[in-house]
Amino acid sequence: MKNRIGFIMKIMVCFMLILPISGCWSRHELNSLSFVVGVGLDKAEKAGEIQLTTQVAKPGELKSASAKNKSGGSGGSGTNAYWNIKKTGYLASEIIRDFSHESSHKLYFPHNQVLIFERKLAKEGIQPYIDTFIRDSETRFNVLLVVSEDQASEVLDVSTGLEKLPAINIAKLVETQKITSESPTVKLIDFIRRLMSKTTAPIAPLIRVTGEGNEKTLEVFGTAVFKHDKLVGELNKRETRGLLWVINEVKGGMINVASSSGDGTVSLEITRAKSKMTPVIKDDTILIKIDIKADGIVNSQSGSENIASPDIVFSLEKELSAEIGKEIMAALKTAKDLNSDIFGFGDSIYWKYPSEWKKLKMKWDEVFPDVEVALNIDTKLRSTGNISAPAVPAKE
Repeated sequence: MKNRIGFIMKIMVCFMLILPISGCWSRHELNSLSFVVGVGLDKAEKAGEIQLTTQVAKPGELKSASAKNKSGGSGGSGTNAYWNIKKTGYLASEIIRDFSHESSHKLYFPHNQVLIFERKLAKEGIQPYIDTFIRDSETRFNVLLVVSEDQASEVLDVSTGLEKLPAINIAKLVETQKITSESPTVKLIDFIRRLMSKTTAPIAPLIRVTGEGNEKTLEVFGTAVFKHDKLVGELNKRETRGLLWVINEVKGGMINVASSSGDGTVSLEITRAKSKMTPVIKDDTILIKIDIKADGIVNSQSGSENIASPDIVFSLEKELSAEIGKEIMAALKTAKDLNSDIFGFGDSIYWKYPSEWKKLKMKWDEVFPDVEVALNIDTKLRSTGNISAPAVPAKE
């Protein structure tokens, strides 16, 4: 028995020694690849065609720019550290293959940061193009999805002094919006989940080009609202935060409220937020209860009132709760006008009332605009900052 076990162990050891020298069937040499960092899709002039732009990093230029920075130079070599390849066609998959006619290196997508859809194309539906990317084994599901007011190719050509690659700048710009909670951060996997939901509508951040010539820059603003895979409208920044309150995605932000004496305004910064959604069905009425708890601090004030007293703090908390409620109701109104369930009300009903949902799912478009919402908002101001009394001139 011992001899048999020893023989089996020897076989296993030999097998393990062979594995490292078997090679890697799917390996790629680095000098044969073009690393894609951004992809943009636009509606082409010819009906039915799209223009696909891929942004490829130029390692040599990135390296020279980095070396110049370390040596105290201006930080640029005079040439772009990226190459935007553009081609038109009917299918994204075919266009990507056709890039081989221009690029001597194979396009490599695992490092892609953003997937940008032009508004015009998004209005017609983006499911066929998303399908191409999610089927490709090189696509990462955490790539950011964005809708552009301008052509995606133009957005991918706006450089800043902070980043050598526009696609990297766009990705960081979108991620930074968590500070204000005025635009969502949507990954490809998030969009797909909403797209495959029976009712929950997909959303995406909106981006646009501002300025002219060398002064061009990018601005992230609001939220693109979809119905299935087609863009049907948008939320402004205030409405966007109203949406994020409901879906438990508020990470921060500033809300201005009037002081209790009417002497100026007080800026309150959200430091922590949590929300919970609970559907209630009674008879023919559908009610969505939304419970929100939020903590904040006083960031600044424009008046001379001493806001450190308990009564004034309580008053500011009430004002903050009221303003949060207004943001939510503004988002709800726009969603109902677009008849697009961006909040996931339908999915919440499906999970809690599966039998009732069987009757509702086929007519949800008719039911959603009549859904009632009840808000329970509890806010607490935890600090007035380093000072309690305002820094104003002393009274004579």
